[in-house]
Amino acid sequence: MKRVAFKMFLKPGFEKEYEKRHTAIWPELKKLLQESGVTDYSIYWDEETNILFATQKTDGDKTSQEMGVNPVVQKWWDYMADIMEVNEDNSPISTPLRELFYME
Repeated sequence: MKRVAFKMFLKPGFEKEYEKRHTAIWPELKKLLQESGVTDYSIYWDEETNILFATQKTDGDKTSQEMGVNPVVQKWWDYMADIMEVNEDNSPISTPLRELFYME
């Protein structure tokens, strides 16, 4: 099991919409993530910076941010592009974070 963390960037004023969309996450996206080995997935919002901090565990070879070849993921990225900072392909601008400490 691998633990990963990364940050993304929310556009100002869209925190409620971001939360709303994730509360109603598409069943097919959730199933894809689970079947790909992504579990224990949390996203936190830093109100001062609009940075989204995410953590997840994965048993697979890819994190949620590396599944862009899947049409369901591409559709989700398109759906979220208006409220997040994104790349040209609408994938969220995402920065992996290196773990410096872990306590079980």
